[in-house]
Amino acid sequence: MILREAIERYVLWRRAHGAKFTAGANLLRRFLHHADGDAACDAVTTGQVLAYVTDDGPPTRHCENRYYALTGFWRHAISRGHATHSPMPIDAPRSPVRAPPYIYSRDELARLFDPATVEASRRGAVQLDAVTFRTLLLLLYGAGLRFGEATRLTLADVDLANAVLTIRATKFYKSRLVPVGPRLAAALNSHVSLRRRAGIANGRDVLLLANRDGTRLASSTVQAAFDTLRRIAGVHRAAAGRTIPRLHDLRHSFAVHRLTSWYRQGADVQRLLPVLSTYLGHADLEGTKIYLSMTPELLEQASLRFASYAAGGRHA
Repeated sequence: MILREAIERYVLWRRAHGAKFTAGANLLRRFLHHADGDAACDAVTTGQVLAYVTDDGPPTRHCENRYYALTGFWRHAISRGHATHSPMPIDAPRSPVRAPPYIYSRDELARLFDPATVEASRRGAVQLDAVTFRTLLLLLYGAGLRFGEATRLTLADVDLANAVLTIRATKFYKSRLVPVGPRLAAALNSHVSLRRRAGIANGRDVLLLANRDGTRLASSTVQAAFDTLRRIAGVHRAAAGRTIPRLHDLRHSFAVHRLTSWYRQGADVQRLLPVLSTYLGHADLEGTKIYLSMTPELLEQASLRFASYAAGGRHA
């Protein structure tokens, strides 16, 4: 089978099995600039693959993504008889190690969420008002949502009576229910009430969080607002650190703080990890386990638990 047709069949197969596969499909189609799409799959050489994967530069995460996209395609092509062998090089490119996320302290979060500080950061803002901005921040931390998940929420997705959010078909093409705590539920209820009194929250398909003109929040606008807020709140990178506190780190902080609280409460953390994984919308437990070694405080709590277990305590 010719390469172009085999790639399109693979894309359809991935999507038929529930994957969005947008990025992967784009990577595979770009490979056709390095290989003849009208030639047989078996005509592709390892040299063509290497030229595309490495792009004649140092290893990056993009190189790694190209490698695994092509690996998946050739595994499928061989299994379907579209190819007899794989031209993939044996060694995958190793991208640089990512900087660890910034975990906000409770004190830093209190300063970031302070209504007066948020108001000061939004003074004179054209589109993003302070109440909407603060509600977004509370959602990102209080429910551990991704930015896109929070900004796609409509009023139909927010069950205020039962304090449950419906997160629809997100990163891994799955939907999930996210219960929220009473303080976050109260903040959401207050936000919705304000919008309704202003006459801009009519209809279940209306966005929960929106600009003053009703449009969806843009990541660039919110990131600029967050940078201003951090400066006013005095939340900066640690002197010896190399990680600038990011908006997405609110989600990481939620996960680490949740795990730390479970350790302090004497809960069975290993049993609860799948619960946290589902809550966060991770594809598997590996995405959640990385949080187990993120902060000295969390490691201390885990060490105390192990010491109690080694001494004959009840909790493993």
